[in-house]
Amino acid sequence: MNEALAFGLLSFTSFFTLINPLGTMPIFMTMTAELDVKDRSRTARKASIVSLITIILFAFSGQLLFDFFGISVNSFRIVGGVIFFLMGMDMLQARLGKVRIKDSEVKSYVNDISVTPLAIPMICGPGALTNAIVMMEDANSVPKKIALMISVLLVMCLTFLILYSSSKIIKLLGETGNNVMMRLMGLIVMVIAVEFFFSGLKPIIAEMIATSV
Repeated sequence: MNEALAFGLLSFTSFFTLINPLGTMPIFMTMTAELDVKDRSRTARKASIVSLITIILFAFSGQLLFDFFGISVNSFRIVGGVIFFLMGMDMLQARLGKVRIKDSEVKSYVNDISVTPLAIPMICGPGALTNAIVMMEDANSVPKKIALMISVLLVMCLTFLILYSSSKIIKLLGETGNNVMMRLMGLIVMVIAVEFFFSGLKPIIAEMIATSV
């Protein structure tokens, strides 16, 4: 039982660090600035649920899926980097904040952003998905598997609560504050994008060089 508890604590810590909901919150705020509180909370809820399902699916079958489609985690990192970079450029130019959403398009917008880029790859990116696969392989008993699932559920609940609380922060900052934060976060997101891109590209290039020698 102590082993399972220690494993659950390790799982919780690693997932919370890799998912980093506090880092996702400013991006969530800028992308949902034009939505009302109800639609913003619906977006946070859907993004959290999609992330939870994705992580659990990858925990049980991620390695099989990667092998079946011939996908590597490094390729996933490169794609995530490109998505982040484009999003960071839009944020830097305050394009995301200027988007006006018609009432008839709100539902479609919420569905779109809650899955991509919020759930994938912002919340459950390459690190979290890889961690799910590795932790599941290390969970060599039923209590450990249960502890892992509970840890993931707790992290997703915390992620939802953090994103949900962003509504109050948006009100507090106002339009000028949101625009300033969006530009600052745009720079940070672009830096994260470069790190993602090259952390995926380096091993691929190294492997190509090793193969050609």
